[in-house]
Formats: sequence, structure tokens, C-alpha cells
Amino acid sequence: MKLWNNLKNLISGDASQFNLTLRLCLAAVFAVIQIVLIWLSLIFFRWIQKKVTLLVKKHIPSLTIKKFRVLESDQILAFFYIVLKILKYAVILLQLFLIIPLIFSLFEPTQNLAATLFDLVLTPLKQILISLLEYIPNLITIVIFILVAKYTIRSLKFFASRIEKEKLVIPGFYPDWAQPTFNILRFLIYAFTVAVIYPYLPGSSSRVFQGVSVFVGIIISFGSGSAISNLVAGVVLTYMRPFKLGDRIQIQNVTGFVVEKSPVIIRLRTHKNEYVTFPNSMVLTSSIINYHTSTAGDEDGLILYAEITFGYATPWQKVHELLIEGALRTSSVLKDPKPFVLQLSLEDFYARYQINAYTKDADRIPAIYSELFENIQNCFREAGLDMTASHFSVYIPQEAAKGKPLDKRRGIKPEA
Repeated sequence: MKLWNNLKNLISGDASQFNLTLRLCLAAVFAVIQIVLIWLSLIFFRWIQKKVTLLVKKHIPSLTIKKFRVLESDQILAFFYIVLKILKYAVILLQLFLIIPLIFSLFEPTQNLAATLFDLVLTPLKQILISLLEYIPNLITIVIFILVAKYTIRSLKFFASRIEKEKLVIPGFYPDWAQPTFNILRFLIYAFTVAVIYPYLPGSSSRVFQGVSVFVGIIISFGSGSAISNLVAGVVLTYMRPFKLGDRIQIQNVTGFVVEKSPVIIRLRTHKNEYVTFPNSMVLTSSIINYHTSTAGDEDGLILYAEITFGYATPWQKVHELLIEGALRTSSVLKDPKPFVLQLSLEDFYARYQINAYTKDADRIPAIYSELFENIQNCFREAGLDMTASHFSVYIPQEAAKGKPLDKRRGIKPEA
């Protein structure tokens, strides 16, 4: 400022040294210089824009993070163009800010206006600088809290990965709990950090800041009821452990493989490659059948069963033998434990049998059933037995009951 005051005094301090014409000439010179500077600035930024365009097209065709293309080359160029445009206008405004007060200071009527322009710009900048200097202690406190939270989360992530890979064993804590527990703790640490640094934020004590915070909290409370219920249900399902990723389960008559478990939803992929999504709150209140649980190493296996009917003319021992033989011919059916047959009921015209077979391959259940049915048919056909179970029922038409002639087209009605 002292240098600027000396320059101003040199130019306009003694009115006798410069007449009006000379001052007008100086103002014109300054204006021409400013125009030339603006022109040179435009040329310079145009040259920079060409260099940036060549550099991006040659070395940055796209911005990719973990095989995911975030930005294309044209989008990156558009971003750089915006930045260069902002810098160009900032440089031009800075030049105008320096030259316009200098021109105003040449004339006595506008000398005060030049000082006013300087005050309008420099006073806010001075206040901003003072506020930044005063805010440094709070900023250091915020940085310390953020660093503590960051390295705490890193430590938890390390232990979670060790537990998940079963390199660190905690009695009663399952490996599949590691990642969900880490996510919950990470969320709590973030929430605690925000709550702690909130009073240190600039303007946090103002009524406007507090009012906006309360308003946002009310909106979140009213608008996230179902989301929160799904989050709570997701936590409960995590520690209930009714299924894992990759398990074949059934939820509300939909059977498929678990392909996604998130804090909000469960997504299944059916055998027809259909993706079905369930909210966690719905899953929590539904019955869940897990077909993989019975295929664990300490279990006998999952029992697949199918029912058939067969007439009494064939001994039940023969039917049992053929059903078991068909099951043993089926791939993925265990030989030990051996398949077995249950006789469910004795109907009027046939007996109802149920073949039961063990398997450890729950992923192929539809294919196993298809092969089982084929093998059962083949076994009965090889034994010379027809699996068709036709039966008839005799009924008396109303005409015959009343003594009227019986229609020859009626009297015996096949049921199958």
C-alpha cells in the first residue's frame, strides 16, 4: 500500500506538474496498456487450451478407476475448459482492478472513487484473512479428530479382514460377521466424528446454521422411516445368519441364489436368471428355507423327495426296489446314506409312494429332479411296468333313478 500511495502521489499529488491534457494522455496510455494486456491474456489462454487439448487426447483418453470408466476424454476436456475460463476471467478482473483505480487517481474528482474501489475489495479480503487466521486453532482440532477417526477405521478394517479370512479367530464370532460389524462400527465412528467436530465448524453457533440443521434432521426423520426399518432388519439378519452369499434359499415362494446382501435389501437370482429383490424388513418377517444348510460337512445332506402312485397289482416291494434303483442312477445323489421310500397312503385305486434321496449339491436341485424322474421312468419301463394309473368311478344318472331310459352315452365316467 505504501508503494501504491507513493505512485499515486507522484502522478496526482501536484496538479501543477500535469495539466488536463497530459492526464488524459496518461489515462489513454493506461487504457491501451490494459487492452493490450487483455489481448495477450486471451492469446495466452487460447494457447494453453490447445496444449491441454493435445495433452488430454494423447495421454488421458479416459479416467478409469478399477475398470470403471468415470469420465470420457470429452468430459475431462470440458472440465479443463471451465477451469481455464474461470482463470481467464479472474486474470482480466485483476488487471481491471489494478488499472481502473490508477486511471481514476489521475483526476481530482475521481480520486476518492479510486480509494473507495480499493476499500470495497480490500476490506472484505482483509476480514476473510483475519477470520482464517482466527479459525486455525479450530481447524487443527477438526483435522486431529478426522485423523484419529481415519486411523481407527483403518485398524478396524485390518482386524475385520483377518477375521474374515479366519487368520484371527475369536470364539463365538463367525467370520461372516466381520465385514457387517466393520460397516456398523465405521458408520458409528463417522457419526461420532461429525457430532464432535460440529461445534468447531464456522458459523455453527449461528441461528441460521442451527435452523438448517434442525430442518434437515426433521426431513430425514420423516422421510427415512422405511429405510431405517430396513437397516435395523439388515443388522438383525446379519447376526441371525439365516443364509450367506451364494446360498440357495426360498423366500415367499421365490427360490434362488443370494447374490447380494446389503443393509437395505436382499437380492436373489433364480434358476431362470431372474433377479428378485426383497426389502430386509420383509425378509425378517418371512419364513426362509435354506437348502445349503443341510449340505454342510457335518450334515447327512439335503433330502430330495418325489411322490408317485402305483396300482395294487404290483407288489410294494417291487415298487420300492425300482424307485431306489432310479434314485441311485441319478448323479449327485449320495449312495450313503442310501435312498429310501415312504408309503404315504393307500388310496381307492392305488398306493402313494415317496422316494427320498440325499444330495450335497443344492445348486443343481432342478437338474437333479429332472434326472431322477427320467431314471424312475426308465427303471419301470425296463421292468415292463406301465406307470399309468387310470381309474374309473360308476355313478347312477338321475334319469335311471327316476325310472327313465338311460342314455347310452352316460353311465360310466373315466376320472383319469
